[in-house]
Amino acid sequence: MYMRLGNLDAARYVFDRMPDVNDVSWNTMISGYVRAGLFFRSIELFCRMREEGVWPNGFVLASLITGCNRLALSVWHGIEIHALVCKIGLLADVFVSSAILHVYGTYGFMSDARRFFNEMPVKNVVSWTSLMVGYSRNNQPKEAVNIYQQLRREGVTCNANSLATMISSCWLLEDEWLGLQVLAHVVMYGLETDISVENALIAMFGSFGRVDDACYVFNRMEECDTISWNSMISMHSRNGDCEESLRCFYQMRCANVKPDSTTLSSLISSCSCVENLEWGKGIHGLVIKVGRDSTVTICNTLITMYSLTGKLEDAILVFHLMHVRDLISWNSMMACFGQSGWCTDALKLMVELLGAGERPNHLTFASALAACSCPETLLEGKLLHALIILMGLQANLLVGNALVTMYGKCGAMGEAKHVFRMMPETDLVTWNAMTGGHVENEEREEAMEAFKLMVDLGIPFNYITIVNVLGACSSRDELLKHGMPIHARAISSGFESDDYVKNSLLTMYAKCGELGSSNFIFNGLETKSVVSWNAMIAASAHQGCGEEALKLVVGMLRAGLELDQFSFSAGLAASASLAVLEEGQQLHSLIVKLGFDSDLHVMNAAMDMYGKCGKMDDALIILPETSKRSRQSWNILISGHARHGCYEKARESFQEMLDIGMKPDYVTFVSLLSACNHAGLVDEGLMYFGLMTSNFGIAPGIEHCACIVDLLGRSGRLVDAESFIREMPVSPTDLVWRSLLAACRTHGNLEMGKRAAKHLLELDSSDDSAYVLLSNICAINRRWDDVEKVRNQMQSYNIKKKPACSWIKVKNRVSSFGIGDRTHPQAKLIYAKLDELLQRIKEIGYVADTTFVLQDTDDEQKEHNLWNHSEKLALAFGLISTPEGSTIRIFKNLRVCGDCHSVYKFVSQVAGRKIVLRDPYRFHHFSSGLCSCSDYW
Repeated sequence: MYMRLGNLDAARYVFDRMPDVNDVSWNTMISGYVRAGLFFRSIELFCRMREEGVWPNGFVLASLITGCNRLALSVWHGIEIHALVCKIGLLADVFVSSAILHVYGTYGFMSDARRFFNEMPVKNVVSWTSLMVGYSRNNQPKEAVNIYQQLRREGVTCNANSLATMISSCWLLEDEWLGLQVLAHVVMYGLETDISVENALIAMFGSFGRVDDACYVFNRMEECDTISWNSMISMHSRNGDCEESLRCFYQMRCANVKPDSTTLSSLISSCSCVENLEWGKGIHGLVIKVGRDSTVTICNTLITMYSLTGKLEDAILVFHLMHVRDLISWNSMMACFGQSGWCTDALKLMVELLGAGERPNHLTFASALAACSCPETLLEGKLLHALIILMGLQANLLVGNALVTMYGKCGAMGEAKHVFRMMPETDLVTWNAMTGGHVENEEREEAMEAFKLMVDLGIPFNYITIVNVLGACSSRDELLKHGMPIHARAISSGFESDDYVKNSLLTMYAKCGELGSSNFIFNGLETKSVVSWNAMIAASAHQGCGEEALKLVVGMLRAGLELDQFSFSAGLAASASLAVLEEGQQLHSLIVKLGFDSDLHVMNAAMDMYGKCGKMDDALIILPETSKRSRQSWNILISGHARHGCYEKARESFQEMLDIGMKPDYVTFVSLLSACNHAGLVDEGLMYFGLMTSNFGIAPGIEHCACIVDLLGRSGRLVDAESFIREMPVSPTDLVWRSLLAACRTHGNLEMGKRAAKHLLELDSSDDSAYVLLSNICAINRRWDDVEKVRNQMQSYNIKKKPACSWIKVKNRVSSFGIGDRTHPQAKLIYAKLDELLQRIKEIGYVADTTFVLQDTDDEQKEHNLWNHSEKLALAFGLISTPEGSTIRIFKNLRVCGDCHSVYKFVSQVAGRKIVLRDPYRFHHFSSGLCSCSDYW
């Protein structure tokens, strides 16, 4: 009686005081605890029953096994009961056997479950269904289907649970046709109105995107339970329809159906994008209100939501507030760090996970390996590889693919190939990881060979494969040899309509110098996604069309699209190339507003922008803390200091980088050598050049060699510079010979200048700088016949000197000036200001340096020509157009001439203004008659 009424305490009181307790009494009491969910009490009572020598019957054992299962006790409890069942001879009891089978399935011991099933003397539909459920829950839907087919062949009548399990297996297999066949069986058995079957059908139709069919099933249900509503909410969530998910939730509450953790998790998942984040925060508030904020599954979903919406700090907070974490919690947080570029934190979390005694699985290692995405994390990647081997997971396909990807991103393609060869099975992801690794490491021919091998082996490729191999084409020759044939293959295979392929096509054509083709593809897109805009912005920025890139950013916003981390990075790169500080600052403000200031890649781009716009102090303000910096962060910091002539700060940053164990790369040494070059530190530069190879194993490239030639040449060591070129480990390019020629112009070395010009013109006969510099050297040496000869050569080849241009931005408007430019509306005021400046600076010692103009004219004409230089015109305009005391920022497309440099110093003194001048080589900060370059540039 008390049991039926649910009063277990009263029932136990009577039970404990019974003078004679028989097996019925024991069985009744134990079964009552199991039904009430008090599984610990049922096991405690069972142990007491055994101590008193009472044998349980099949009904009690079946109940007890169910209790072990639901309590998620160790599988050993289930095995112990299995042994007892064998001992007392109850294996023939189909209910007991089916319960044992279910335990093995629950804990993933499917081979044991199958063996036990085959040995069962009696089977019924419950037994068959238990085995199917085990396979389905352990992600083996094919085996579940096989069992279903065997069940039907043996003439066993299906029940609702077996059909519901089969339907679930169909959507796990993504086999829509099979699902429709099972639906016919449902109708045949007359179970289409069973609630478990209906719930499974809703989930299946939802997974296949058949929203109308799922809604039809739902709307005709006589009774909807929590699972029914959860299936609908989950369906809308998977289809990205947050509004419908929320509407279903509202209707669920109106129907007085109580939501559970699955409901709330599905709702949170539907809000996992920036535009729905506020709804997600609202659901988070509801979770706290109803006391579900300690539920592990809900917290895991919250971590994912905040990660996908760029709210890394919120994800970290949720993770740290969790009282209990499961492996999914650790995996989700690790993936969150990796996606945000916080690779060090992801790896620290892996260490913390191991320290907490958690056993990582294949997903854990996949997330940890994803955090090893640059060469400085190669050692960590190898340690993870060793741990994978120790745990016997190296044969797992997902882990193998993650290893290939990791080694590719870390620049270790030899190791990637070894893992690839050792994998027992490969799939399309493996091949894509290989082609992508080759492309990322600029092994373009190897990428194309891998693609051809894929095709020859009959491995079907997908849009990612096409995207990878298109990335291997970056020159006109490669465009003709590979790019266009791949474009044709994309059309023939039907992948041209894919947005990612289209974006890769427009990027490829832009990289190959065909920006017109990129524009044609972009304008032909029916729907321009965020990815399409990003690709076009990046392509424009890459081709030096910064102004067009910024216009595209504005166009993207006007189209109602939200900028993401890629949009911001490309937009900031365009701002940096144009040195337009205001636009860069506006993008930075938007970054902070939208919460992307936690994204390392975006903040690196912002740092680079500030550095290239002359605001190194602002770059240092947003510099990530030391532990968060990537190698790119360090490279940007060092190159920024170098660009601004701060050698000591560049050297200190380099040393700090080494102290924390960050390995420098090719770009690091380009920046470091550039810093030495700007400071005229020859010995230091040569020392770093030697260390690059001896200590860090970095082969010198053409940029490193050009820095050394420029460093030696500008210091007057022209013979050493020429000798270095002869002994260079790489063939000298126009960049190297131009550096030597410029040094010959500075020091007036005519004979070496002629040799350098000869080599430069052999590489590029249309290079105007070769003629101009050689003409200047001849003029300095007063070789007027040679000057005339060089000029005639230029005319005969129709080569014109690249015109100098300087520009300044005042009140959001850019004003540009050429030599002797009088087209500006304020030209009269500008030239009047120049006359005034000339008189004022002459009074404090200015003398015109006429070596920077044509020499075959009189001194007065030379001085007049000097004062027509574009940077002087921009300076005069800046003085008359900006408030007293404000900093003037001017940009020039060519290296500033020596006389203009002197004028800027004098003007900064007489006008009491700070002037920042950026040319293609560096920044000059003028103040109180001095320049940051110390007159060495």
